[in-house]
Amino acid sequence: MKTDIILCGVGGQGILSIATIIGEAAMHENLYIKQAEVHGMSQRGGDVQSNLRISSQPIHSDLIPKGKADVIISMEPMEALRYVSYLHPEGWVVTSSSPFVNIPNYPDMKDIAEALSSLPHVVTLDIEQLSKDNGVPRSANVILLGGAQQAIGLDYGQLEEAVRRVFAHKGEDIVEANLKALSVGRDLASKSF
Repeated sequence: MKTDIILCGVGGQGILSIATIIGEAAMHENLYIKQAEVHGMSQRGGDVQSNLRISSQPIHSDLIPKGKADVIISMEPMEALRYVSYLHPEGWVVTSSSPFVNIPNYPDMKDIAEALSSLPHVVTLDIEQLSKDNGVPRSANVILLGGAQQAIGLDYGQLEEAVRRVFAHKGEDIVEANLKALSVGRDLASKSF
């Protein structure tokens, strides 16, 4: 097994939580994992990107070469397009459809949607609306992770256990909200794979 993942979005959207959950699940499947440090402005509003590599064999570099990423998981649709040059031709993009307009010249959403739809494998979820509709307003990032589960290739049960471990210190209500969010994302995206 080998999966190279680009995580991207805007600071404050929960990219590090996604990375932590994936890493926790991978370690419990006895997989090797390397994560490059987060690049970009990690404070709220700046673009953020990280490389996450998972493999059943030792990993020698924490950076993903251009054209080799198996999955781009993006909390923001324009950010997904920013890293498309890193995507393998048969790779998957799993992205939020909700823009985070943090620059004055943010592209038209119609153009972004058109560019995304030209890619061979894309899952687009309105995670902001889904998180509100499902009563988990602070778990949009975990909905996106659930949507990416099949592309990542990790066992869903291991992701659930990782969510429990990662959020345990925040209390059972937070754990249950994030488990629900994971399930919402997985169920909606499952028809795309």
